[in-house]
Amino acid sequence: MQFRLDEDQLAMRDAVRAFCADRFGLTDITARDGKPTDPGLWAALAELGVLGVLVDEAGSGIGIIEAAIAFEQFGEHLAGGPVLWSTLAAPFVPGAADGRVRVAGVELTGTDLANAGPANAGPADGTNGSLVVEHADECNVLLLLRDDRVEVCPRAGLPPPVGGTPLDPLTPVAVFPHIPAGQVVGTAADARRLRRSGEILSAALLVGVAQGALETARGYALEREQFGVPIGSFQAIKHVLADMYVRVELARAATYAAAAVATDPRAGDPERTASAAKLLAGEAGIANGRAAVQVLGGMGFTWDMLPHYFLKRAWVLENGFGPVSSHAAYLGAAVGSESATS
Repeated sequence: MQFRLDEDQLAMRDAVRAFCADRFGLTDITARDGKPTDPGLWAALAELGVLGVLVDEAGSGIGIIEAAIAFEQFGEHLAGGPVLWSTLAAPFVPGAADGRVRVAGVELTGTDLANAGPANAGPADGTNGSLVVEHADECNVLLLLRDDRVEVCPRAGLPPPVGGTPLDPLTPVAVFPHIPAGQVVGTAADARRLRRSGEILSAALLVGVAQGALETARGYALEREQFGVPIGSFQAIKHVLADMYVRVELARAATYAAAAVATDPRAGDPERTASAAKLLAGEAGIANGRAAVQVLGGMGFTWDMLPHYFLKRAWVLENGFGPVSSHAAYLGAAVGSESATS
């Protein structure tokens, strides 16, 4: 399989990178804490072609590979706002592709509903127990990704939130006591495809986070001096940075492989490759965030430095579309099943 990006894809990557550097600068990142994204951002994203990238050919969409390219840049620059769910929702929600409608989303699996319990369960009209919704205050509609269908619920139809403390200061959340049943806009097959796309794009975001943590640690190691030399010349620091680099490259290869297989399933199993990408990217994002804190030492623990932003964003993304543990269990079961039948 050929993983080299073509000229158009490289041009898109460079355009999104320049856009992110302009709109999501990391120099004064604390100024973005807890603040909504600029409303003008959505028209600009639509003009770039990012929001409609998953719309089918009839809607002039580009595809999952190009989406992964863009979302890696979003991850590296810690982009804010419900960009991921707005992009995933574009094939189902009119106005999402051109930026007129912003979409937040939640996954509602059978496990989620069971964990809600009788005390929290809603009435028989399809509502469920309390759920956390990221960027709820910035969205116009909420996409509900269930096991057997996709639903859309207007933001105005949600009950008042009962609180919500964000883990990532750039990812505000709201906790709703229940989520009403929405209008069905997709089938079980659509739900599986959307979930797989979510896994791949979440992995791409995590690859970007891991890359951003590596660049932060590398830059500091080249500038910070001890005993008259940069600490990057110390063998122990070199080993940490080398491990960070290997994790990024492994996760990036898995993520682009998953995107390629999703485009052409003849190349492999789309479900397994998407799970492998989410697994490796989740591990890379968290491990590199921790390593960046370690390289920056005492400064790495302070709230005005970048490492904790990368680590917290990795924690948030790792839990979306299945944590590392669930994907590891799925892949382990798949390998075990193959062994049993061989």
